[in-house]
Amino acid sequence: MAANQARLERIESLIRTVPDFPKPGVIFRDITPLMGDPAGLGATIDELINQIPGTIDVVAGVDSRGFLFGSPIAVALGIGFVPIRKPGKLPAAVYEESFELEYGSSTLSIHQDALEPGQRVLLIDDLLATGGTLGAAARLVLREGAVLTHTETVLELSGLGGREHLARQGVESFSSLLTF
Repeated sequence: MAANQARLERIESLIRTVPDFPKPGVIFRDITPLMGDPAGLGATIDELINQIPGTIDVVAGVDSRGFLFGSPIAVALGIGFVPIRKPGKLPAAVYEESFELEYGSSTLSIHQDALEPGQRVLLIDDLLATGGTLGAAARLVLREGAVLTHTETVLELSGLGGREHLARQGVESFSSLLTF
């Protein structure tokens, strides 16, 4: 289903641009005004749901802003939510995947019993930049034997190779609401 242009313009108007953060030369896209606006946040959730191609069984969200969008999507669809966390945050046995960031490296974790083989998963986060974080999350979903049906973000930063990186990680279906 095509996104509603007026809704997308409303969502974009709630993304604050902060120059030189976290360091000089970087343009930061701040979603906190969007999160503070009930109508804008609701429109974001609705548009993310509209972009899901086909049937999914579970939503997986990346720590931590993926939780903010993934949980309400799961509730709206009447399905479960699986958190993909930073290291040391999950109490049971986990799988881990390390990845490179623009400013260093990090690791993500998922409970080993979080997904069942064959489950159709929607993977969600707030932002796609270079694809390192979402690529690691995708590898975790696939490691569980689940099917990565679709990956989506609210924002995508173009020109950083994120989509290409995701394709190399096995992500076949990706969408974002806004591209900067």
